Amino acid sequence: MSNLAVLPIIIPLISGIILAFFHKKVTVSRWLTRILTISNLGLVSYIAWIVFTDGAVILETGGWEAPYGIILVADPLAITLVLTTNIIATACAFYAPHSMNIKEETHYFYAFFFFLITGVSGAFLTGDLFNLFVFFEVLLMASYALIVLGGGKVQLRESIKYVLINLFSSVLFVTAVAFLYSVVGTVNMAHIAERVQEVEQKGILTTIAVLLFFVFATKAALFPLYYWMPKSYIVPNPVISGLFGALLTKVGIYSILRVFSLIFVYKLDLTHQAFIWFAGLSMVFGIIGALSTSNIKLIVAYNIIPAIGFIIMGIGVFNQDAISGAVYYLVHDMIIKCALFLLVGTIAYVAGTSDLRKFSGLIHYYPVLGWLLFVSAFILAGIPPFSGFIGKLLLLKGALTNDEIVIVVLGLLSSLLILYSIMKIFIQGFWGEKDESFVKKPTKGLVGPIVFLLAFSVILGIGAEFIYPSIDTISSYLLDPEVYIDSVLKE
Repeated sequence: MSNLAVLPIIIPLISGIILAFFHKKVTVSRWLTRILTISNLGLVSYIAWIVFTDGAVILETGGWEAPYGIILVADPLAITLVLTTNIIATACAFYAPHSMNIKEETHYFYAFFFFLITGVSGAFLTGDLFNLFVFFEVLLMASYALIVLGGGKVQLRESIKYVLINLFSSVLFVTAVAFLYSVVGTVNMAHIAERVQEVEQKGILTTIAVLLFFVFATKAALFPLYYWMPKSYIVPNPVISGLFGALLTKVGIYSILRVFSLIFVYKLDLTHQAFIWFAGLSMVFGIIGALSTSNIKLIVAYNIIPAIGFIIMGIGVFNQDAISGAVYYLVHDMIIKCALFLLVGTIAYVAGTSDLRKFSGLIHYYPVLGWLLFVSAFILAGIPPFSGFIGKLLLLKGALTNDEIVIVVLGLLSSLLILYSIMKIFIQGFWGEKDESFVKKPTKGLVGPIVFLLAFSVILGIGAEFIYPSIDTISSYLLDPEVYIDSVLKE
């Protein structure tokens, strides 16, 4: 049964290798991608059911027991995020053929698509800090190929910034892992957590914790390290933007959540109070960015930053409600961000521009797109009964329990401004006089994947009574590191 833990990594890896050989056979690649993503989604759903029914599925590769071998841990948090990743991958697999041209598809898009899913899934499932670095590099190498796909000048310009920032943070990451290994003598996360409690050199451990936070915060686009992200995420094809916006920054957030709930928990008053400050500033500056632009793709990209702030707020508050809210909001944001990137990409395609000042009246030609955007704005802002509301309610409840009034006020204000930033696209882009000279473009195959993702967002909201107990289980699990340590080290 433990071999199930590696399948969400192995299947997309093998799929990517197979599709590399079929890169010129576009029709074959499209159907193989759809079949393989649906199959992987079904498998991961089955693994998730086992994990929530019987407990974590742990694989000790090569028969080497922890902490000596490479460990994969499909615990409730990891498998929930892997499941969400595969929901997003399935939607993108069906959207891609209708948004990409033949040149982009034949230049190994489907192979790198699966390699990206491999890296993301591996980062969620690994129980080893060094292998977290390895899977980061796998997903980053795939993203380097995807960001330049198409070869536009703006893509090449933004990709240089994207690659340099991530290379620098990767060097810091492996350096921090080396320092940590020199102090505790292991890279297994459960073993590190156990050893950290025994080590007296708290000063050097705190320095390593700060370094790791810097690395993960850079990859998560947290304030003030978000400057590389917004434009980098909007230059590729919309389906690639959707994958990036939904997955890449969330791996950084997951790493912060995992490391600072399992390993560095001995100075909560210092580390987690700092998280709350970073969260508040991320909300403020992300909203400023979203309100300052007329580029509809950039509006969505900037809205990633306050969402990251909400999740970091939950990690900073660090009580039952706040952690539950952070996990709920993380899952919600992964899905809605992908849906929004696909949606604004479709709007930019039919309008012929992403500049909001250059089009209006689209509701006359594309009413379905208009109302999908309207619903998306409500989901993103956290209007009841949608998924964003459940996550934010838990986050704000947890913050109020700890008397964090300032961050609660910032959270409420930013939610209103998030709603305004997306509704601005709806009001200015869809309302207005009908343009008789407008040439309508087909949207066949583009709307279905967006509806698919929004349906999950709606289910997360109206089905919260059934979903919340699982999220609460994850929260209890994260607040008690000994459960993870005992399950991995079998103590």
